[in-house]
Amino acid sequence: MTSTNSTSTTQEDKSWKNICSTSDLVKDSGISALIADNQQIAIFNIDKTTNKVFAIGNYDPIGKANVLSRGIVGCVNDEPVIASPLYKQHFSLLTGKCLQDEEHSVAVYSVRIVEDQVQLFY
Repeated sequence: MTSTNSTSTTQEDKSWKNICSTSDLVKDSGISALIADNQQIAIFNIDKTTNKVFAIGNYDPIGKANVLSRGIVGCVNDEPVIASPLYKQHFSLLTGKCLQDEEHSVAVYSVRIVEDQVQLFY
């Protein structure tokens, strides 16, 4: 392994990694997974016909807890969202922005399904 002076992750360090099996997903609900640096993500399978999967950070910046995977999925103005189970703010599954308070947002991850494996790009 080569050492460098920088500890930040570069684009070259990122790759697709298996997170879970599609059988672990729950339709119209979320699950959480632990990735690098003990960071939690929330994965949602909300489109019954196309198996569209979304992945965001699990940490609710308003409620200050890792709970977004337990939120309620829905749509606001045709945008898929998750409502935090704590204070009910809606976070976009596309952009991560809080719809009620744009000062707050969560990370959004690229996610795909390959051979029944849910993969995350990080």
